Amino acid sequence: MGDKTRGLISVVVPCYNEEANIETLYQRVEQVFSTSLSEFDWELVITDNRSTDRTFDIITDLADHDQRVRGYRFARNFGYQRSILAGLLMARGDAVVQLDADLQDPPELIPDMVERWASGARVVYGIRVERPGESRMLTGARKVFYRLIDALAEDELPHDAGDFRLMDRRVVEVLRNTHDADPYLRGSIAAMGFQQVGVEYSRDPRLHGESKFKFRQLFRLAFDGILNHSTRPLAMATAVALVVFVASLLGILGYTVARLVFDADWPAGFATIVLIQLFGIALNALFVGILGSYVGRIFRQVKNGPLVIVDRSAGADSSFAIVSQGTMQQVEVQSRSWSDTVAEEEPHAES
Repeated sequence: MGDKTRGLISVVVPCYNEEANIETLYQRVEQVFSTSLSEFDWELVITDNRSTDRTFDIITDLADHDQRVRGYRFARNFGYQRSILAGLLMARGDAVVQLDADLQDPPELIPDMVERWASGARVVYGIRVERPGESRMLTGARKVFYRLIDALAEDELPHDAGDFRLMDRRVVEVLRNTHDADPYLRGSIAAMGFQQVGVEYSRDPRLHGESKFKFRQLFRLAFDGILNHSTRPLAMATAVALVVFVASLLGILGYTVARLVFDADWPAGFATIVLIQLFGIALNALFVGILGSYVGRIFRQVKNGPLVIVDRSAGADSSFAIVSQGTMQQVEVQSRSWSDTVAEEEPHAES
């Protein structure tokens, strides 16, 4: 793939029924690298989520004429997030850019992302300030979602940031060691830490085709994002259960005092029935609270994420490592990261 000292940048594109956009996307990516990023080698990795049109035929033609293009057609539609993750894991670059095939996220922004990566950022994400062609209701729903998931998440998540981002090889290797059946990559990447910076831009209108994300798919993505990245809803349910438990105990105490001290005149058996019901509610609420605490721990254990992520080290064999329970995996990042080389040559570069 050329001289490795030049650095390799991978552009990963998930697509579904984008036959009208693939060739234009290839031409614009090629133009960006031939003019603004000529010092880099590059590759285009396209994952086809079982399109029903000529999308993969066009990808095949591009790959036949340019060895920098690789395409992968899935056996079925595995969903948008899995399609992105598969492309990231098949990419070979020192840095990996995720770009949608509809070209609403402009490839011409990649040089700005690369500049910030060269200055030391491990993740450079796009912040959408304008969404031409999108209804106010949908735009408002997106804003509410981003702020809701940030409020519920244990980690700080960027607002109004989609999947258009550049990731250092280290970030991709952490994703390789993260096992999630229903990944929500925006949250997973934000939760890793590292140095992450945002770049504001205005989205372009879709020129061809139609959006594959209807309101139902957007709602499901929002639901997955909240459940996959936070146990706070579970903690809230546990807290409510404990409140109900305490309230039930107070109710039992109140009925007992009213009957024994104030000799309340209730129909025969009324107090007994109420006390039994409150006692049952209290026990159920207590057990739900206990189960909620255990389910939260099971959730974290099943996700099987790394214990810690070592970004840099001193006096050790590797500058980057992923530490899991009982193991420390030292990851070779293309022998030496191009961005580290630039950072050493320009120690005072601004991010």
